[in-house]
Amino acid sequence: MNEIIGIDHIYIAVNDLDRSEAFYDTVFLEILGFRKNIFALAGDHHIQYYNRHFGYVLRPAGIQAKHNPYSPGLHHLCFRVHSIDDVKNIAVKLKSFGIEATEAKRYDEYAPDYWATYFNDPDVISLEITNYRQERQERHDTW
Repeated sequence: MNEIIGIDHIYIAVNDLDRSEAFYDTVFLEILGFRKNIFALAGDHHIQYYNRHFGYVLRPAGIQAKHNPYSPGLHHLCFRVHSIDDVKNIAVKLKSFGIEATEAKRYDEYAPDYWATYFNDPDVISLEITNYRQERQERHDTW
C-alpha cells in the first residue's frame, strides 16, 4: 500500500516577503521552536521554516491580491500541539508578541476535547493551533 505518512511541506505565496518573514519569525522561531533557512528557486527568494515533521515555505506571490478563505483554495491551516496547556501557552505568547489571537478555549461543537486558538498571518491566511485530541490519537494508534 502506498500510504501518505505526513505532510512534507506547505508553500505559501505572500504579498510582502519581508513583512511575512517578520511575522513568521515570531510565530515559528520565537513561539513554536522551528528552524529557518533561506534559498533561491527559479530566481525567487524563498524562506523555509521547518521542524522535524514538515516545512512551511514562503515565496513571493506572482500577483498582489488579498487572500479570501472562502474562495476556492486554502481555507485555513491547523497546527497540532501535544496538549491543551500547549494551546493555552501559545495563545498567550502570540498575544505577548502583539499578534491578535483568540483566547484558547474548548470548542465542543468540534469534539469534547477540542481546544484551539486562531489568528491570521499578514496576508489574512487563517491559522489555528489545536491540541492532540483523543480521537486523533486513537486513529493514529489503532490504524
